[in-house]
Amino acid sequence: MNADKTDTNIKDYYGVDLAHIVKVIWHRIWIVGIVGLLLAAIGFAMAAFAITPTYSSSVMLYVNNSSFNVGDLGFSISSSQLTAAQSLTRTYTVLLKNRTTLERIIDETDVRYTWKELYDMIDAGSVNETEIIRVTVTSTNPYEAEKIANGIATILPQRVSEVVEGASMEVVDSAIADMKKVAPSITVYTAVGFILGVLLAVIVLIILALMDNTVHDEDYVIKTYDYPVLAKIPDLLEANTKRYGYYYKRHSGKEGA
Repeated sequence: MNADKTDTNIKDYYGVDLAHIVKVIWHRIWIVGIVGLLLAAIGFAMAAFAITPTYSSSVMLYVNNSSFNVGDLGFSISSSQLTAAQSLTRTYTVLLKNRTTLERIIDETDVRYTWKELYDMIDAGSVNETEIIRVTVTSTNPYEAEKIANGIATILPQRVSEVVEGASMEVVDSAIADMKKVAPSITVYTAVGFILGVLLAVIVLIILALMDNTVHDEDYVIKTYDYPVLAKIPDLLEANTKRYGYYYKRHSGKEGA
């Protein structure tokens, strides 16, 4: 056998038959479905029973000032100025989420958290880029989330008036307990589980198809090797079919038919 022919056979030996891979996956599509449903069920069970649900409660506050001073610096602010509203939101968010304010909120609400833990439970931002700030508290207990949010509505205006001269805040909307959990989402966990199951099954089937070195039909022999097919062995176990057996193996050093 010359070198060119050997190189051709080696190249064909490592070729990937995409049609064969698709056929393998299609013939075992039921496995893909079962694995997808299994992982979807696991995701559902985790979201419904294993993961502690969390709830949120929000309070809305209005920044009421036309001008204020910070130290020796004076600012003139109009509620129609978008940049000023965004600046106020950032300022009061920083005041809300600093250690001193959070420790006062803990004392006010009598909750058992450190100020760092409470920091992670609070999210604040402006409503539609206005001077109204929404503060949202997330907790594993909906009534505790409500309690902390209303505590913020009490403490934050006091802190703002202490730090920012001439500034004040008014409560637009008090917090109430919301019994609808915000996380985990059963739908999301179930969908992600199903998708991961399908991908996992497909990847395993592809690997098995690539590792399969059995010759399945005559076309494979003709396309893969440069040898003529001299004979076919009928499958006597299936008399009514036209299937034939081959004893080619891709790992075999010598091929024959």
